[in-house]
Amino acid sequence: MVLRSDVQRGCPESNFMGSDLFQGEKVLAFDLETTGVSTSSDFIVQLALIGTLEDGTAVHVEHIVKPKIRIPLDASRIHGIYNEDVRDKPPLSAVADEIAELIEGAILVGHNVRNFDFAMLKTEFLRMGRLAPQPKAIMDTLELVRRLRLPRPHNLGALCKRHGIRLEAAHTAAADAAATMLLFWRLSVEHAPAFRRSLSELERWIVHGDGAGDASELGRGLNDLEPLDAMGKVRKDGEHLVLSFGRHRGRYLKEIQTSDPSYIGWLLSTLECEDTKNRIKEHLRS
Repeated sequence: MVLRSDVQRGCPESNFMGSDLFQGEKVLAFDLETTGVSTSSDFIVQLALIGTLEDGTAVHVEHIVKPKIRIPLDASRIHGIYNEDVRDKPPLSAVADEIAELIEGAILVGHNVRNFDFAMLKTEFLRMGRLAPQPKAIMDTLELVRRLRLPRPHNLGALCKRHGIRLEAAHTAAADAAATMLLFWRLSVEHAPAFRRSLSELERWIVHGDGAGDASELGRGLNDLEPLDAMGKVRKDGEHLVLSFGRHRGRYLKEIQTSDPSYIGWLLSTLECEDTKNRIKEHLRS
């Protein structure tokens, strides 16, 4: 794994945070690679926790584990972990105590970590017959960039490029976790006034905004975009096509085509208008 930042090159993990808000706290970036995108029926393949303990001790924990189902080829093509790679690996239960101890009481940082990575972890712990560890707070960079109303695309790779963070070996848990920590640090510097809150206030603001009027700001503006199809499932955002429903809501179709190509096939099968289907296919080929 290689991670470089033009804004923070050479900076140790303990200096990732740009705010005194996390002084004396356990702060860990968290990322998973999985068998798929369902938090209820898919399984963890790789996980990473990168950051610092309360005393500043660096943490870099990374595990590949054997899931209870075979890894689909589409998933392997994304994260590079195939069934032969996990044949002799331990199950998640073998490292569950270590992971639980680290996450308990930590400030957890991740990209879509609240709705995907941590949700997936909770499901896996329930399968083991135990409750998942409870972080002190969750700082989700996907929620944060939407709250800050930064322009799309909001995928991790595009955001890192925009903020001078050079990421190699993307879609490995450790690389993505480290990149997310750097992204969070960079956002805290560029938007410092927004971070002048207590820890609980900051998390509440990221999720809910300043008031009831902001409650729908995450994924904002989708209903205002011109629909491509009669049902408004796909909408036009400048030269991009964006999905306005389901598990990939708010993501560009070209991004989904790369990360979850089978979903595009399913989407096309749900559309009745041949003209709409052809326009989507032409867009994805361009």
